[in-house]
Amino acid sequence: MAPVEIQSHAIENLRYIRETIERATAFTAVPGRGGIAMGCSAIIAAAVASRQHEFRIWLAIWLAEAVVAFSIGFLAAWYKARATGLPFWSAPARKFALAFAPPVFVGGLLTVALSRAAIPHLLPGIWLSLYGVAVIGAGAFSVRVVPVMGGAFLLVGAGVMFAPVNMRDVSLAAGFGGLHIVFGWLIARRYGG
Repeated sequence: MAPVEIQSHAIENLRYIRETIERATAFTAVPGRGGIAMGCSAIIAAAVASRQHEFRIWLAIWLAEAVVAFSIGFLAAWYKARATGLPFWSAPARKFALAFAPPVFVGGLLTVALSRAAIPHLLPGIWLSLYGVAVIGAGAFSVRVVPVMGGAFLLVGAGVMFAPVNMRDVSLAAGFGGLHIVFGWLIARRYGG
């Protein structure tokens, strides 16, 4: 009976060690190539949205882009985790998602509120700023370049708050497009995928 007890104790110790390491590890499944693809889709959305004269159509294009970008990011992160043999829904990934979600949720609420209040010109700056806050918060559970990327989004978003209304799509292309492409390239080069 003693060997079974020792084996059981050893298995429990290994499980504890694995869970401890998993909790302490940075979430490295942030997808560099996925970020590049997200940036490209944002530039396309900006080009299409810039031709719209009706706010509802403009907003629908950018909301569709948000769904496309989220899908690209989710699938790219899943693929990167799978390719590296890491669990996709690990403790660091859960922390990343839980830190990322609240600012994005607030962005959704503000989109509805500002659209109803007929002051939608603030949306690009708010979207970029809150996305930056989400990335900074979630980046605390990831590699160092991720919170730096969030800070860049926050700075661009703050600047866009004071930009002329006719610059909204250029601003969104520069932020969601350009920053995703630049940081996606850095992440892919330094951290793979």
